[in-house]
Amino acid sequence: MTRRPCAIYAVGVTCATLLVVGIALVLGQVFVTLMHNRLKKEIVLVEGSRVFESWKRPPPPVYMEYFFFNVTNPDEFLKGAKAKVNQVGPYTYREYRYKDNVTMVKNGTMVSAYNTKSFVFMRERSVGDPAVDNITTVNIPAWAVMNKVKGFFQTTVVSFKMSSVGSGVFTTRTVDELLWGYEDALLNNLAQSNTEIDPIFGLMYKKNGTHSGEFIYHTGEQNYMDYGRVETWKGQRALTFWTTNQSNSINGSDGSAFHPLLKKNERIYIFTPDLCRSIYMEFEKVVDVKGIPAYRFTPPRSVLASKEENPANEGFCVTPEQCLGTGLLKVSPCRNGAPVVASFPHFYLGDTKYVAAIEGMSPEREHHQTYLDLNPTTGVIVRANKRAQVNVLINRITGFPITRGLNETIFPVMFINESVVIDDASVARVQKLLLIVTLVSHFPLIFVGLGAIMLVVLIILLLRARKQKV
Repeated sequence: MTRRPCAIYAVGVTCATLLVVGIALVLGQVFVTLMHNRLKKEIVLVEGSRVFESWKRPPPPVYMEYFFFNVTNPDEFLKGAKAKVNQVGPYTYREYRYKDNVTMVKNGTMVSAYNTKSFVFMRERSVGDPAVDNITTVNIPAWAVMNKVKGFFQTTVVSFKMSSVGSGVFTTRTVDELLWGYEDALLNNLAQSNTEIDPIFGLMYKKNGTHSGEFIYHTGEQNYMDYGRVETWKGQRALTFWTTNQSNSINGSDGSAFHPLLKKNERIYIFTPDLCRSIYMEFEKVVDVKGIPAYRFTPPRSVLASKEENPANEGFCVTPEQCLGTGLLKVSPCRNGAPVVASFPHFYLGDTKYVAAIEGMSPEREHHQTYLDLNPTTGVIVRANKRAQVNVLINRITGFPITRGLNETIFPVMFINESVVIDDASVARVQKLLLIVTLVSHFPLIFVGLGAIMLVVLIILLLRARKQKV
């Protein structure tokens, strides 16, 4: 065998080997599987893992914005007119959050922690001074008391006390007072005969520098799909606020961690103590945040749909007579019976009748949608906006003359926008990891590429050999 045929033979064998091996590796997803298995082992909630420290103390800055609805015609509303409100805000606070008392439990298969949050006001991101700006809004303590008392005697006594201390349907307070607390005259009066009543009321009272109870999470070591999933909250595997097991279920994570290798067709569950329930989010679209690809997940209309639209939500009815329409969730069972109703801002995704009932409501997807942008490979949150509105159910209550002219209304008080965007240092780390994943996953293409080059060389050699024979 001469030198040229030997070269052709060697090139042919090498070409075939490279192409067969490369194509086999590509079709078999061997390196993709290896990389995915590596991610599943590294993205776990155990000491020393790639994500443990950032899970305990998330580096990206979180901002909490508060928007209030200032009532501009309280007297007219009390006489039966439609309420008019104007939105005031944002009053922005930097939210510092960290996991406290982190402890491995159940032989290291789970981790216990307390989610502590604290807030610092940011004047440069706000419309005004919360210590000075006044807001006229629903008098929540008064409505809570009026809804709580039963019987002619109790109603008469409370009605007299409300008159004596000047407590009405509405109140005017500073933003600071409404958020962080003020001594309410009616509550203070009632507290003198009932030590269980706290005379201080605030929408965020006792929520600065505090936590919402002990969480126990799955580490994700045994099953990557369980990464960050809540096992128990305050020692409970399920809630007791609602009327069905499905409604009381604690599903998903707490919103701070999501498993890697996300799929577009999966439904993400999040347990939120503020809403006293678990909610779910579904894929909407692919987005890009600072050069990182992400899947956007958002709650569909069915999450807060009426029981007629979504029969699974019947368990969230406080009583069959108190089922609210689409877009609302009455959270009084976990708010000491207060007539508090949760919704998305401006009744976004809700029935149009709630929007029409209040002049000043204008739901917009861009400003009022809740969403999570998650990198599908790592599960890392690259951007998020959690938006929710606090409302009060106002209606005519027997025994309280000040409510005589009222029609049943879901009255907006304020809404929050809790937002975060991944910081530049975290971007660099995620991009580096994604680059490694991409390179390793595409490593078999090197074999295919080299095989293709060898194929070209083989064709050239064959053509030259043929010319020499001619």
